[in-house]
Amino acid sequence: MPREKALSVRGGPSLADTETRDKKRAKSRQPRRTDGAGRPGGKPTLRTIAEMTGLAITTISRALNNAPELSEETRVRVQKIAAEVGYVPDRTALRLKTGRTHVVSLILDPHDEILGFGQSMVSGLTEALRGTPYHLVITPMFTGGAPIDPIRYILSNKAADGVIFSRTQPDDSRVKLLMEENFPFVSHGRTAFPSAHPYVDYDNYAFAHHAVMRLKAKGCRKVTIILPPDRFSFGHHLRDGFMAAIAETGLDHEIIDGATLDNSADQIRLATMRRIAEPDAPDGFICTGDAAALSIMAGITDAGRQIGTDVQMVVKQTSGIFSQVRPKVDAIFEDTALAGKQMGELLLRRINGEPAENLQILHEPEIWF
Repeated sequence: MPREKALSVRGGPSLADTETRDKKRAKSRQPRRTDGAGRPGGKPTLRTIAEMTGLAITTISRALNNAPELSEETRVRVQKIAAEVGYVPDRTALRLKTGRTHVVSLILDPHDEILGFGQSMVSGLTEALRGTPYHLVITPMFTGGAPIDPIRYILSNKAADGVIFSRTQPDDSRVKLLMEENFPFVSHGRTAFPSAHPYVDYDNYAFAHHAVMRLKAKGCRKVTIILPPDRFSFGHHLRDGFMAAIAETGLDHEIIDGATLDNSADQIRLATMRRIAEPDAPDGFICTGDAAALSIMAGITDAGRQIGTDVQMVVKQTSGIFSQVRPKVDAIFEDTALAGKQMGELLLRRINGEPAENLQILHEPEIWF
């Protein structure tokens, strides 16, 4: 039975009747006295907007939440007045009423292999949260701290309704705890857990495979790749894709020694320069992050080699910076802003109870050559 009919049977007005009655009442009411700027005195509340429009407080609340049972005219009118008077929901009252904080927390891990990673994530997430009652809070993970510490803080203090984080590990303690607590989250990266959990990830296996094939096509005889520390899931995917392509092509290969993506820019540059100066040096480099790629380019140049002739490169690009770098190198794109937007969308769906197995996205590499 439709809800409007059910309400009428019990003797109460239907939602449609309420909206019609509110409109009639509004015509007979005078606008509330306002200050010189046209705004009501004091902090605007739902009652403020109700008195200005002649609509019931419940109608105002539904209109601000884009309730589909209200007409578009009513929703637009209420939202316009709310914006004009500077209405902001009382989050304390909202939390008491709904049991929710309407906060989404992004835990930022301090790493530099992706230029502008945090900015891209925030940009995407804010786009996903636009028009919702949720707002974004950044929770830092401090250098030297345990990755699980921010998760424990959020859980113990009920500081958010959902959480987003990156750099997953196969047996990730954060994922394990959040699944045990049945707390909504989306990870940027996958794990090895048999139970499904929400994630958005990039197909690093495919990236590494494409990169090897590209270097072979350009005539390279020996290829190398810089990897993250072995504890990270995406490092396993990169290595697996790299080795699968090596097995297919028969190319000579090695893993960059003495540096990972977590090393400083200068450490990566020096490790590259030393290796290039040694016998049987690689002539094809796979760079798995923007910042590392710039350091490797510097190391190759400092060793007296020419990029594009002596040495070929394939770069995973997230920032767009390599469109401006000369000499040009081959790039494969990862869209971290899109990942942020999709993680925000998936998290809202998870908060609303959607099953985790429906909330998994794997991005295919965008090849720019």
